[in-house]
Amino acid sequence: MKPQIIPLRVIGDDRGSLVAIEAEQNIPFEIKRVYYIFGTKDGVERGFHAHRNLQQVAVAVRGSCIMTIDDGKEKTEFKLDNPANGLYINSMVWRVMKDFSEDCVLLVMADQHYAESDYIRDYKTFLSELSKK
Repeated sequence: MKPQIIPLRVIGDDRGSLVAIEAEQNIPFEIKRVYYIFGTKDGVERGFHAHRNLQQVAVAVRGSCIMTIDDGKEKTEFKLDNPANGLYINSMVWRVMKDFSEDCVLLVMADQHYAESDYIRDYKTFLSELSKK
């Protein structure tokens, strides 16, 4: 599955809205880790890494940011600004997050627990590992 926006079903009425996130239902994997990014200062860019095996879904539950996804051949920008949309990010893609709004809260769900050995933090190493696949 390529990186893509996954629409999340919104249930709501005049009292407000709710989005249920369910592993292996609207999220295409078993969720083993959840974290969120907030309070990112103006002009800061984050990410600058890829994962060898990890899959993720990112949702801007408040505010917005831009996620640039790079598969080594093509870069695609996704604006995350709707809590009813998640961005699926597969393994072996480089990601950079930027243009965070002051109120941005970016929720990320992952299919694995944190493992530093899964990270590729050098872009040249990322391209080298991609060329071996």
